[in-house]
Amino acid sequence: MMNSLLFIPDISGFTYFVQNTEIEHSQHVISELLEVLINANTQNLKLAEVEGDALFFYKENEIPSQEKLLAQIETMFTAFYSHLKLLEKNRICPCNACATAPNLQLKIIVHCGELQFITVQEKRKPFGQVVIEAHRLLKNSIPSDHYALLSENVAKTIGLPVSYKSKLYHFNQGVDTYDSNEIRYLFSEINKKNLKLNPFAIPEVVDFKNPPSIIFVKEFDVTAAELFEYVTNYSYRHYWVKGVNKFEYNPDEVTRLGTEHVCVIDGKHFNFTTVTKKTDPCNLIYGERTTDLPLDELYQFFIIKAVSEHSCQMTVEVYPKAKSLFKKIVLAILIKRGIKKSLKTSLDNLKKFVEQENLGLKKI
Repeated sequence: MMNSLLFIPDISGFTYFVQNTEIEHSQHVISELLEVLINANTQNLKLAEVEGDALFFYKENEIPSQEKLLAQIETMFTAFYSHLKLLEKNRICPCNACATAPNLQLKIIVHCGELQFITVQEKRKPFGQVVIEAHRLLKNSIPSDHYALLSENVAKTIGLPVSYKSKLYHFNQGVDTYDSNEIRYLFSEINKKNLKLNPFAIPEVVDFKNPPSIIFVKEFDVTAAELFEYVTNYSYRHYWVKGVNKFEYNPDEVTRLGTEHVCVIDGKHFNFTTVTKKTDPCNLIYGERTTDLPLDELYQFFIIKAVSEHSCQMTVEVYPKAKSLFKKIVLAILIKRGIKKSLKTSLDNLKKFVEQENLGLKKI
């Protein structure tokens, strides 16, 4: 039989991260990172399994060239650390999961050999000794959490010399014993400073010369962090924002700067983008902007300040922008009144929802 490739990207620090952070957001972060790695597959590798914190890829009866394989490894590391940088720079959530996500690392295990398959629930899956060896190589003696490991079989197949060096790679030899059998390999630590990270848009911090046209202040008997989650997690929106038929958003993504969601009202789609503005560093702030109303722009900000250990105050500021005389007249006569009424109702609903959530109820 011909050599087949086994390729396993594994997120280092996963167990500690999940056990010591908010479970829902940690799940979202890991899900996003796994999606990023899957999308970084440039060599048509087949995904056999998602294994919690790792992906198990294979390529049957084919080993990419040295150049292609090293480029694939670099592409995945680049995508992974680029996304962590995005999470760090565009973060608005104060939770421990979002704050510590940039500490996650990546390692990639590459092995090859004769591959067998079994069929489970009509799905063909890799099977055999070479699969066992690849997974055992995840438990090695390398004193690092961010590296690429290529088994000796792979290195020989692609002609990778022990002395191979480049700006990104600096390979060393390693060996570990599993069930009395030695498996030799080459490994290189990956310094993310040597990666050319993918650029991403950092939304600007909005600055207003005039005070808000509409402002509401309301007290809540929950922590500032809890209220922030109720406001920024779009899965809660239908409980307190009335008049919207449907909210469209990515349920596997933690809300951050640049995140988009859509409100569907009577068949019309209103697109919102998460933004921010300067506020007291002790406050939590979430803002959103839309240009889909009969105005030029509308910004609304939810600013949350802790009052005590178990209570907080939220200030909602609305900044509608209208340039033409007609739009200014419409804003003054109709829209501002409608916004005030809608916002007051939503805040009253939010307070009821928060109170009932504290009592363990799910509906308002």
